[in-house]
Amino acid sequence: MKFSPRLLVVALTGCLVGCGSHARPIVAPPPPPTALPVTAFTGPVGRQVQLIPDAIAAIIGRVEREFAAGEAEQQAGRLVAARERFDAAVDMLLAQPDGVRAEPRLSAEFELLLDRISALDLQALREADGFAETPSAPAAIDELLSAATFERPAPAMTTEETVAADLQRTAHDVSIPVNDRVLSFIELFQGRLHEFMESGLERSQRYMPMIQRVFQSEGLPLDLAYVPLVESAFKPNALSRVSARGMWQFMLGTAQEHGLEQNWFIDERSDPEKATRAAAQYLKTLRDFFDGDWNLALASYNAGPGRIQRAVSRAKTDDYWRLTSSSKYLPRETRDYVPMIMAAIVIARNPQLYGFEVSAGDPLSYERVTVPNALDLKIIAEWIGTSVDELRELNPELRRTTTPMADHELKVPVGTAATITSRLSAGDVPFVRFNIHTVKRGETLASIARKYKVTQNELRAANDLSSRTRVRSNQELMIPTRTSPALPTMSASRSAVTAAPSRPSGAVTYRVQRGDTLLSIARRFDTTVGLIKELNQLRTDKINVGDRLTVKR
Repeated sequence: MKFSPRLLVVALTGCLVGCGSHARPIVAPPPPPTALPVTAFTGPVGRQVQLIPDAIAAIIGRVEREFAAGEAEQQAGRLVAARERFDAAVDMLLAQPDGVRAEPRLSAEFELLLDRISALDLQALREADGFAETPSAPAAIDELLSAATFERPAPAMTTEETVAADLQRTAHDVSIPVNDRVLSFIELFQGRLHEFMESGLERSQRYMPMIQRVFQSEGLPLDLAYVPLVESAFKPNALSRVSARGMWQFMLGTAQEHGLEQNWFIDERSDPEKATRAAAQYLKTLRDFFDGDWNLALASYNAGPGRIQRAVSRAKTDDYWRLTSSSKYLPRETRDYVPMIMAAIVIARNPQLYGFEVSAGDPLSYERVTVPNALDLKIIAEWIGTSVDELRELNPELRRTTTPMADHELKVPVGTAATITSRLSAGDVPFVRFNIHTVKRGETLASIARKYKVTQNELRAANDLSSRTRVRSNQELMIPTRTSPALPTMSASRSAVTAAPSRPSGAVTYRVQRGDTLLSIARRFDTTVGLIKELNQLRTDKINVGDRLTVKR
């Protein structure tokens, strides 16, 4: 601890008083300046000495307290509030009159702060499953077909009478026969599969008005709006054992033929409205292919038109019920499919008559807002005071908990679109950054994986590549970002600041500070904006305070 010269003289004078009888009287030191706070310290001679505080330590202390508050907000799931705290901590350092780089301790604190904030951002994305795919639900069709393999109950006489009377009273736009095959499925739905059917009917109310509106505009029978009751129980994220997905259970190839997009961020087979429009187009195609015969059209929705056409040719009949009376021509799944659909339509049109209690439910309602880049759903949820689960329910096509890296029309709760639009237009939006690598000639998936220290399987999963796919020159690959297993401690982080790893020979990097633009950075380092964007794989000119850019190689 440092002592002032005046205090040292006082201490020595005290010693002389104890050693000699003719020492001069002790003169007390003047009081410390009152303008500065002081700290008491008991010195080696037993008297309290007043010290001037360390101004730099005080600044760092305030920065650390602001960072800790931000960390607490992030742990509570309030990412926007956390970001405000982190920005405030950074601003405290950037606001220093001589600049943050003028004092070594402030410079080290600045590096440490940015590294810790970056690690927390990545950790938050990982914890929000930003890279993990949204879990799927089992498809109803698999469960129903499995149940149908067991001996089905014989239809009771009362069931036949009830259905016949019901069909006379209720107008249908698809012809439904009263035969043992349809009746046996009605018995199955009323019995062993009662709970399954009832939950599907409850869920259907969210989507039925939309489906009926689309089918009516396309000139399709409204009875067919209940096909998803059998296919998926109206679960948008239903996935079958053969990888069909969504309420309408589209296979990927058929979905793409009908304009449904699928990539790392989204799968529009799970978008209820887009998939419904695609299903309407597909059903019309099948209807026309089989000259308006809805029985054969529905059978081909399950098995494919080519298979049904071959079965018709072999059996020399285009009557579905005669065609499926034998096991020679079609598998059991397809033979059961149409009567199962018919039974579901009968019950869905009049559920109380068949013992189902379905409470009235409101259809999904929402507004739409265009999000221009990848944004964590937690951020949007915090902006409008809702939950991530509600946003995911409105947007089941999202495969991740971020929006895509391009314009995406997000469905949001009614009354919130204006708030989100205002936030997006205000600037400084914390969009998620993903690494994009442009494949160069001679590169392979293995060499790229080694370069970024990820596995080939991770690269394939991030880019929807099969094991047989080879990368090609100029192809853009998304590189999964890995987070550290834990946030660095203060001591470990400070050590990292003072002993940073050496950079590749010739590479010059720069940490973005407030007020920087790509143009100003390019001028400072005698380079071009285009080259900086190429070196850092930037698609836009947007940069954020704290970004580390490679400016020269």
